Amino acid sequence: MQHSVLLVYVLAALAALAPFAIDTYLPAFHVMADSLQADPLAIQQSLTFYLLPYAVMTLCHGAVSDAVGRITTIKWGLGIFVLASIGCAFAPNVETLWLFRALQGMSGGAGNTVARAMVRDLFDGPQAQRVMATMQMLFGIAPAIAPILGGVLLGIHWQAIFIFLALYAALSLWAAVRYLPETVPAAQRVRFSVQNITQTYGKMLGNRQFLILTACVGLNFSAFFIYVLASPVFLVEHLHLSSQQFGFLFVPTVAGMMTGSWLARHTAGKLSPATTIRWAFAWMVLVASINVVIQAIYAGEPLWWMAILPIALFNVGMATVVPILSIAALDFYPKSRGTAASAQAFIQMVCSTLSSAVVVPLVWHSTLSMSKAMLGMTLVSALLMLMIHRRFKSA
Repeated sequence: MQHSVLLVYVLAALAALAPFAIDTYLPAFHVMADSLQADPLAIQQSLTFYLLPYAVMTLCHGAVSDAVGRITTIKWGLGIFVLASIGCAFAPNVETLWLFRALQGMSGGAGNTVARAMVRDLFDGPQAQRVMATMQMLFGIAPAIAPILGGVLLGIHWQAIFIFLALYAALSLWAAVRYLPETVPAAQRVRFSVQNITQTYGKMLGNRQFLILTACVGLNFSAFFIYVLASPVFLVEHLHLSSQQFGFLFVPTVAGMMTGSWLARHTAGKLSPATTIRWAFAWMVLVASINVVIQAIYAGEPLWWMAILPIALFNVGMATVVPILSIAALDFYPKSRGTAASAQAFIQMVCSTLSSAVVVPLVWHSTLSMSKAMLGMTLVSALLMLMIHRRFKSA
């Protein structure tokens, strides 16, 4: 039992590297813009330079782990991430920052992708849902801690934020090598080749249910992620909070995420997946709709807690349903879980990248427009889910 708990903590640490890489430096945007003599929008675009390579490379991380093993993939991915983080810390200008953020994105997805595959390698049935939910609950702490920690490290220097990321990745790498078992023995590995990857992804692209399950997870998360990506504007300009008050957003919203993860863990094996999905989606649509009404009534100038509470409540439903949808998608490809996890992560990160590069700059001018974007993504996800609801009714 104690060994299983340790495994979950290490897997969660690997998965949490991505939100740490995204959220820790958010409070430093204005300071970095002054230090690097760059426009604030250029600093914000460093998110896109991280997210796009992250999304593209997730297509390879899982396939590589199916071919050479999970642990070897973690070693290479996190090792490169450590070096890229040091490069970010000492970037002399914004263009160099973009380069090393892209390198972080290329390597940072290895831990998250492999951790997701390893959960399904090691556990089955309701136990897999409970472990995925527990890992998600621990993983969910990262977005709350990251900006608060970033604000503290900013008191030293913005470079200290990237030094922290390098140390975190190095410690996670050591823990993975020390405590995680290799779950893909040599006899079960799939030869890595462009042809094999192309054929496998071709099958996944032709699997309507797999694509919908994965897209729903991505859309639901992106509906919340809009506020994370826009947080420097959302918190400072609209809600008139300081860089040291980023926790006013992240603590409540992550508390909602952790509550949803707790619900997913404790309903596993007690409620059917169909029932949990139905209630979770109804809750998300209801909360997102109420959010639009609140922002419309207060003409884009709400009290800070009135703008943030709906996001936290939305996350309860989002986190409740994520483990069910993720495991259901992975179960389509039991012999290529790494590749399936890559496809999941890719589609989800494409949603986040589009949010960063396209949606956020279009809607961050007001809290009302951000709430409408959240509702729109949630409605699209709910409609997609209705298209495959029979799968869960028969499960």
